[in-house]
Parts: sequence; structure tokens; C-alpha cells
Amino acid sequence: MFKIDLHTHSIASKDGGITSSQYEEAIIRGVIDTVAITDHNRIDFAQKQFKKFGDKIIVGEEIMTANGEIIGLYLKEKIPANLTPVDTIRLIKEQGGLVYIPHPLETFRRGLQINVLEEIVDYIDIVEIGNGRALFQSKYAQILVWSNLNHLVGAASSDAHGRLGLGQTYTSVAELPNKNNLKELLQKGTPILKRPILRALLYPKYNRINKRFS
Repeated sequence: MFKIDLHTHSIASKDGGITSSQYEEAIIRGVIDTVAITDHNRIDFAQKQFKKFGDKIIVGEEIMTANGEIIGLYLKEKIPANLTPVDTIRLIKEQGGLVYIPHPLETFRRGLQINVLEEIVDYIDIVEIGNGRALFQSKYAQILVWSNLNHLVGAASSDAHGRLGLGQTYTSVAELPNKNNLKELLQKGTPILKRPILRALLYPKYNRINKRFS
């Protein structure tokens, strides 16, 4: 079985801290087999890692829309922030990417709410049904029911902002994924959700402070 994580943040995110060498180590050690780098509103770091590690890396972007965050996977070009969810999705699809919904229904982390999800449901490829940093606002039960009712594919991902978050929450699948087989693999995959350690939860705040004063 192969471990895939579709939501992580590198040092290129203002609140992220995973370095190129830490991604490499995680892949070499089998902590994770395929990982999406989904920095906030940028893809340059992810593109560089893809050139280094090939299909072990998925180029993604966590895009701030006018109504909350949407992730584009398998991107070739950066998607601008602050567009409507519909326009954001259109730009993802135009470059052949997949639409992934991170931490849906949460408010603190700017997840899309149910009225927005209902508006775009026909264009969603994958819903995050488990998030490695969801401790106090976990909406796992609600979003699992909603995604099943709408026949959507779900995935568990770490939302790691530091190296200790990698390999804690992921989806186990039968083959290495690519853009064409990812949804099918997830449909038959097994979400693995582990309780996040305190340091993993505090990474974003620590990273912001550290970057501000460094």
C-alpha cells in the first residue's frame, strides 16, 4: 500500500516550515510515498520540488477565494487569490487540475461553508474528510455524510506545516497516484487519521513569528 498526502505547506508559505530536504527525507524513509505541496497562493516551491522528485510530488496551491480556501492539484500555473469559488474552479479545470476542498465547514481556517459547497458540488473532485490539524473544529462526521450523499471522493491529509506533521494523517491506496487514477484510488483507499501532537498544531503560529523576526 502507498501513503499519499494531498495537503502540506512548505517554507514558501508564510506559516509553513517544511524544507526541501525534509520532503526528500520523508519520501526516502517511506514516511509518505506521494505528497502534494499546497502552499498558500503560490506554486513556485512545489514546481521546484517536482523537478527534483518527479511524480512523488504533486504541484498544488491552497487558494484563498472570496468565500474560503480551495486547493488546486496538478497545477501548471498559479491561480490568483480572492476570486469567486466558481472562477477559481474554472481556472483550475482549464489547466487540467483537480479541485480539492480543504477543511470544509471550518470557520477558523476559512473552510467553505455548506451554501458554497452546494453551489459548486458538481465541480468538486475530492473532499478532505480528515485533516491532521483538526482538533477543536473537526467536522469529520458532518462532511463525511455530506460527501457520501453527493457521491464525492474523500481523502485524509495532514495539512502539515512542519516536518513532524508528515506521515501522521494520510490516505492509504493500492498504487502510486497520478492525475488520471487519483480519484479512483481514493475511492477504494483507506483514510488514516492520527491525533495531532501539540507541536504540529502550533507550527503555523511558530513559523509566522520565526519568519517575522528572522
